[in-house]
Amino acid sequence: MELVRRIAEWFGSVKLPAWVNDQAAAYYTFAARYVLAVLAVWIVVRAAVSLLSDQSEKEIWGYLALPNGAKTELDHWENVIGRGAAADVLLEYPTISRSHAALIRDADGKWTVYDLNSKGGVEVNGERIAAPTAVEDGTLITLGGVETVFMDMTLSEERAQAASRTRPGREIRPGATLLLLTLFQLILAVQLTLAGGESFETLVPLAFLGLIALEWLCYVMTRVLGRSGFEPETLAFFLTSVGFATTASASAGSLLKELICLAMGIAVFWVLGSFLRDLRRAKSVRWPMAMIGLALLLLNVLTAKSIFGARNWISIGSISFQPSEFVKICFIFAGAATLDRLFARRNILLFVVFSGACVLCLAMMSDFGTAAVFFAAYIVIAFMRSGSYAAVFLSGAGAVFAGFMAITLKPYIAARFATWGHAWEYAASSGYQQTRTMASAASGGLFGLGGGKGWLKHVFAADTDMVFGMVCEELGLVVAVLTVAALLVFAFFAVRAARTARSSYYVIASCTAVTIFLVQMILNVFGSVDMLPFTGVTFPFVSNGGSSLITCWGMLAFIKAADTRQNASFAIRLPRRLTRRERKAAETL
Repeated sequence: MELVRRIAEWFGSVKLPAWVNDQAAAYYTFAARYVLAVLAVWIVVRAAVSLLSDQSEKEIWGYLALPNGAKTELDHWENVIGRGAAADVLLEYPTISRSHAALIRDADGKWTVYDLNSKGGVEVNGERIAAPTAVEDGTLITLGGVETVFMDMTLSEERAQAASRTRPGREIRPGATLLLLTLFQLILAVQLTLAGGESFETLVPLAFLGLIALEWLCYVMTRVLGRSGFEPETLAFFLTSVGFATTASASAGSLLKELICLAMGIAVFWVLGSFLRDLRRAKSVRWPMAMIGLALLLLNVLTAKSIFGARNWISIGSISFQPSEFVKICFIFAGAATLDRLFARRNILLFVVFSGACVLCLAMMSDFGTAAVFFAAYIVIAFMRSGSYAAVFLSGAGAVFAGFMAITLKPYIAARFATWGHAWEYAASSGYQQTRTMASAASGGLFGLGGGKGWLKHVFAADTDMVFGMVCEELGLVVAVLTVAALLVFAFFAVRAARTARSSYYVIASCTAVTIFLVQMILNVFGSVDMLPFTGVTFPFVSNGGSSLITCWGMLAFIKAADTRQNASFAIRLPRRLTRRERKAAETL
C-alpha cells in the first residue's frame, strides 16, 4: 500500500513540460484527429475481415449409414433427422416424418437418440423406444421402417480432422491488429492529456496504460492456452477505448472506477467462457440463474430510489450499481437451451413466465428502455426455441398493449413520447438533451474537434445516454460510425457461426447477446438524435457505467463460445492429445 501511495503522489506532482504550450497542443490535436480516424478504420476492418472471412469449417462427429450404402455426416452435436427441409439429416422416405428423430451428442462423446413424436416410430436394435435411448458405434436405428446404422467417430479420426482444419490469424495477425489498437489508445491518451492543459488529470494516462496492460494480458493468456483467435476481444477493447475517451472528457474522476470495472468484466468474461466449455454444467445452472435474476430485480423494486423517474440504481455506502444489467446474463442462461429441451413445451412456457416477471419488475421500476431490451431478447429466444411466428405476433401485440398502458398511466413516459419527433419544439425543456446532442454531433464533422474539446460533455448524462453524440463531436463521425460497425460485426459473426455451431444452446445464447447489444445501440443512437423516443439506455462498452461494462464483457463470452473456428476460442475445449500408441495407430489407417 505504501508503494501505491508513493506512486500516486509522484503522478500527482507531474507537470507538463514547458514546451507543451497551447500552440503545440493545437498542432498535435489537429494531426491526431486524422490519424485516429485512419487507425480506427484500420483496426475495425482488420478485425472484421479476419473474423468474417475465416472459414467456420463444419465438424464431423459421426455418420449415419443408409440402406443404399451411403453415409450421411452428423456435423453437429444435435442433429434432427427427417424429410423436412429444416432437418439436419435429410432422409427423403415417405414413411419418415418431417422431424422424425434426433441424435444428440454430449460433451463426453456419448450419443442419445430421441423420438420426436414420429408416426413411424424409432427402433434401436429392433426394439421400439418411448424414451431417449443411448446408442454407440454400430447401433442399428430404424426410422419408420428405414434401417440405418450409427457410426461414431474414433478419437484418431477426430484428431486427424482437427489437424486438417485451418486456423484463424494466419493472414491477418491479431497481434498486429492489437498493436494498431495500442497506438490508437496512446495517441488518444496524449490528446486527452493535452486537452486538460496545466490542470490535466494524471488519472487519464494512468487509466489508458491500465487498459493497454489488461488487453495485452488477455492476449498473452489466449496465446498461452494455444488459441489464435482474438478478434472479438479486439473489437470490444476498441469500443472500451472510445468509452474511456468520453469518460475522461466528461468526468475524468470516474476513470479509476471504469478501469476497476473493466478488470472485473474481463474476469467475468474468462470465468463464463471457461464455464461454458462444459455444456452439461452450463445447462445445470439455468434455473438457479433465473432465480438470481428475479431476486436482483425484486431487490431493485423494493430498495432502489427514484432518479429522474426510474428506480434502477441501488446504493450500498459509496458503491452504486444497476442490478438490471447483471440480470441480462441471467436472462441468457435461462433462455438458452439444448435441442432436447426444445422438445418439451413446458420449458418454453416456464421461460415465458420468467420473461414476463422480468419485464413486469422493470415496468414497476419505470425502466422502460431496459424493458424494451429484455423484450427484444425474449422475442429472439422464443422464436429460436419454438419457430412459431404466431407466438412472436401474440407477444408483439401484448407488448404494444403494455406500451399503450404505460404511456397512459405514466406521465414520465408520456412526456418522452410527446417529445419524440418534436425535440426542436421543446428545445428548452423536454427536448434539451436531444437538440444539444444533434447540434454537437453536427459540429464534430467527420474527424471531430479532438478528445476533450467538445461542449456536449457539460450536459447531464452526455457520457451515458448521449454518448454517441459526444463521440461524434470529439472523435468525429468516422469513429462514431465504426463503434456501430463493431457491434454489427458481432451480429454478422453470430449468425454466421450458427451454421456450424455444435449445440443450439450456443446459437441461442450468442444470438441473444448480440440482440441485446444491437437493441441497446439502436435505442441509444436513434433516441439521442430524436429518431426514436429517448429511453436512456447505454451504448454497449462505450457508455460510462461500471455495471454496464461488466455485463457487456460477460455477454461477450456467449459470442466467444459460438466460435467454432479451429483453436479460436478458449470457450471450446480442445480434444486431448493422442498418445504415442494412438498416433502410430492413426498413421497406419
